[in-house]
Amino acid sequence: MKHLITATALTLLAMGSGHALAQSLTAPLKATPASAYPVAPSPGLYQAFGEQAGIRALMDDFVVRLKADARIGEQFKETKLDNLAKQLTDQVCQLAGGPCVYKGPDMKEAHAEMDVTRSHFNALVEVLQLSMDARGIPFNRQNQLLALLAPMHRDVVNTR
Repeated sequence: MKHLITATALTLLAMGSGHALAQSLTAPLKATPASAYPVAPSPGLYQAFGEQAGIRALMDDFVVRLKADARIGEQFKETKLDNLAKQLTDQVCQLAGGPCVYKGPDMKEAHAEMDVTRSHFNALVEVLQLSMDARGIPFNRQNQLLALLAPMHRDVVNTR
């Protein structure tokens, strides 16, 4: 139930006020490939995820779960999991306020050739939550990270 509530809230945030909220909260921040709509992270978020090593462990678990997930695993069948985990680590580390710098493509470019639906996006969020639960990340910290990722919905979902 927790996953359904958070996934629904994340989708509503991304579809509705996410962009406006991001713009209103981020006047001094600028868009980067890590996030087209940057939002300042909650204080201590980077530390709550175990800093870079903790984020990497989370992403290592996450990419394995993604590939194994019946709903979206096919999207990742040709993906080099280690490379994806590294890019995600850099991206989440940067978004969470850590010292990493994401150097990969922006989300629109990265997903342009993929047929990503809202269902795919929601499944990915649910898999990420499973990984965060497995790592013992508190629910409120999970939601803080998801709020940073929610605005990417517009750049990732490209198929109705």
